[in-house]
Amino acid sequence: MEDNNKYPQDDGNRRLRPQRPQRRGFNWFSLIYLFLLLGLAYMWSSTSTANPLKKEWIEVKDGLLVSGDVDKLVYVRNEHKGEIYLKQASLDKYKNLYGGREPKAGPHFYFLVSEKFDAETQFDAIIESLPPEKQFRVVIDEHKNYWGPIIEWIIFPLLLLGMFFLFMRPMRGMGGGPGGGIFNVGKSQAKLYEKSNNVKVTFKDVAGMEEAKLEVKEIVDFLKNPKKYTALGGKIPKGALLVGPPGTGKTLLAKAVAGEADVPFFSMSGSDFVEMFVGVGASRVRDLFRQAKEKAPCIVFIDEIDAVGRARSKNAGFTSNDERENTLNQLLTEMDGFGSNSGVIILAATNRADILDKALMRAGRFDRQIHVDLPELKERLEIFKVHLRGIKLAPGFQIDFLAKQTPGFSGADIANVCNEAALIAARKNKQFVEKQDFLDAIDRIVGGLERKSKIITPEEKKTIAHHEAGHATVSWLLPNANPLLKVTIIPRGQSLGAAWYLPEERQLTTTEQMMDEMAATIAGRVAEELVNGRISTGALSDLEKLTRQAYAMVTYFGMSEKIGNLSYYDSTGSRDMAFSKPYSEKTAELIDEEVKRLIEQAHATATKVLTENREGFEKLAALLLEREVVFSEDLEAIFGPRKGGVDPNKLLREEPVADPEPVKEPGTEPQTVEA
Repeated sequence: MEDNNKYPQDDGNRRLRPQRPQRRGFNWFSLIYLFLLLGLAYMWSSTSTANPLKKEWIEVKDGLLVSGDVDKLVYVRNEHKGEIYLKQASLDKYKNLYGGREPKAGPHFYFLVSEKFDAETQFDAIIESLPPEKQFRVVIDEHKNYWGPIIEWIIFPLLLLGMFFLFMRPMRGMGGGPGGGIFNVGKSQAKLYEKSNNVKVTFKDVAGMEEAKLEVKEIVDFLKNPKKYTALGGKIPKGALLVGPPGTGKTLLAKAVAGEADVPFFSMSGSDFVEMFVGVGASRVRDLFRQAKEKAPCIVFIDEIDAVGRARSKNAGFTSNDERENTLNQLLTEMDGFGSNSGVIILAATNRADILDKALMRAGRFDRQIHVDLPELKERLEIFKVHLRGIKLAPGFQIDFLAKQTPGFSGADIANVCNEAALIAARKNKQFVEKQDFLDAIDRIVGGLERKSKIITPEEKKTIAHHEAGHATVSWLLPNANPLLKVTIIPRGQSLGAAWYLPEERQLTTTEQMMDEMAATIAGRVAEELVNGRISTGALSDLEKLTRQAYAMVTYFGMSEKIGNLSYYDSTGSRDMAFSKPYSEKTAELIDEEVKRLIEQAHATATKVLTENREGFEKLAALLLEREVVFSEDLEAIFGPRKGGVDPNKLLREEPVADPEPVKEPGTEPQTVEA
């Protein structure tokens, strides 16, 4: 956690605290560098001296000392060691012993003797037997080791202490709080946002999600004007859970709360509670709520709360992480325990609300669940307007077209589309971003990058063209199927061909609609059978989607007469660890039979449509081989206007989408009651 002292605090009656200058700690690395430099200096100085060669006393006595090449002999009494220094004029004679290099300084030789060695007697006898020109000086000395005790009792412990602090420095990042360090590992890592942080994200930057913004604005208003609600006996809600698919703007909505609220805002991720040390998660939860109570009224935001809020295991033998459960227990206690957390509102975000613990979801902890769904047509228009603010658009550009072209896109996907379009236009050296750049960006995001260099044989290309033409024909002629927008046989990503549809934005799906969609899905395989008389592996993804949808119809939605109105779908996720199916083996066989019947029915429907419209189907495949890309206008020219369902050409030619009316906050207008 960041140091709270560096932010000015306004407690109402107290003055703002002055900012404290940050003090820099001692840099232990400079001490290490100093020792390294001293070591290098010592090594450099030692290279100027010769490495003495060891000799036995007999060799020294009978050979070296009587040769006349010795200048000085130093005998170290306490080490029983003799060091021999040669004359400068005699160094050339011993170059071969030093690798051909002449030693510059001594000692050049040394010898070791026993404790009983009588140095004075031995050396005097040798000197007296030599002529004056061969005699040498003798020095008796004792070496006193001052550094040994110093290194042993002072420097070595200091080095150990320095190494300890160096190793502990990386551990500071593992704990929050002022100063960090391993002893603060249990501190909360939440970031504090206050007025002085200058958070620039506001509700104006959050397009769409009018209902969600209204509920969040109400929470902010609770904290700004609590008397407005408590005067009528109401209580401030303790928590709100933002639930929705990835990329829909849950975290962005929380950032807007931080920018709009006049109260402190704590933000952290659910994974920040989890640590390798036992008890750290619970300790961080306690520290987070302790800081929140000190700053109350305030807001605490926990992103991706499913990291610690997953449902606790009922089977103790299969508990995955006791530490995570301890953290969850502490979180439950802090949110609604004996302790009072008045003025602290908890905001949390997750895209997996089905796996959260029931105790966490009950009223009194998270009083509200705010659903942030994928944006609809009018909401996508608002989101495009936000993300197109800094992009240079071509004159006369219609943003409505983009909103219609991107059904099912989240806010993050729309932001990616705008950015990709700008990059594509810049790559082509354009001055403005045009309509085609956005279409290319949508194609790249949905289908992947074009791979025109991929080698495909003419026979394979013909098969791919008939496969994609089968999808396009059946989806255009069946009234309940999703209408085709564009089809191509240019390889994209991992696929050899791709088709783009314009699904109708509906909340409910009937059996007839699902059967027509399944017929359009298997139409590619049927087209290969009709044209080539054999099948290929190109329908793998189609068969996977088809099988998954058929099983969902039978086991989830109760769309089978033999199975009946039964659903084996588990929205709570409690059956994840189950070892048995929730139905008998006989029912399982019946389910498989029903799935097979549905798929055969879809196969028969696709076969009938392609057989009755064989001429138009072949014409569309030939057009695909010629142009590689075919649009919905071409299908309308071949098969005529689409009968029933959504006509993509008509939809894209409609009037611009009207701006969505803002959701009015309750109490802003007088209520009228009709008799």
